[in-house]
Amino acid sequence: MLLADQDQSWKEEVVTKESWLQGPLKASCLYGQLPKFQDGDLTLYQSNAILRHLGRSFGLYGTDEREAALVDMVNDGLEDLRRHCGHLIHHKREEDKAQYVQELPVHLQPFETLLSQNQGGQAFIVGDQISFADYNLLDLLLNHQVLVPGCLDPFPLLSAYVARLSARPKLKAFLASPEHVNRPIFGSRKI
Repeated sequence: MLLADQDQSWKEEVVTKESWLQGPLKASCLYGQLPKFQDGDLTLYQSNAILRHLGRSFGLYGTDEREAALVDMVNDGLEDLRRHCGHLIHHKREEDKAQYVQELPVHLQPFETLLSQNQGGQAFIVGDQISFADYNLLDLLLNHQVLVPGCLDPFPLLSAYVARLSARPKLKAFLASPEHVNRPIFGSRKI
């Protein structure tokens, strides 16, 4: 999303489970896992290291040190939620899903609060320009709308935020593209 919205070109190599298990790619990955991101002679692993690199590279890390710290805080909060969700996705137990759905509003409320504190929810999650944390938040919220339809109904600012960001012309085109539409939600787990 970030690269598409920032009008950057990239080449994505989709790795099947079979090629991952049989090929040399896994052994070549520093932590034995994907994603692997190549930017010239720089190779990065870990999603958040990649996001932070792109944030610095494209000026998507806030306008000053204070905003950068808030962007980091938001992104770390997102990762806490992603871990909770990841546990649910990988274990797929119905009783876990029921508890997750029940607790989800507590996990979404901080993001609604942050939006309300930033220009009444009419801007981005931090400041008045988009940051890498906005793309990460949008991704997680869009995925949650599939996992738990209606989960944003109690959160008018988050709902408007998703609609507003999804309507950005380059992002809207990417979200409608086959590359995005056919991508499994939550990585290798198609739900």
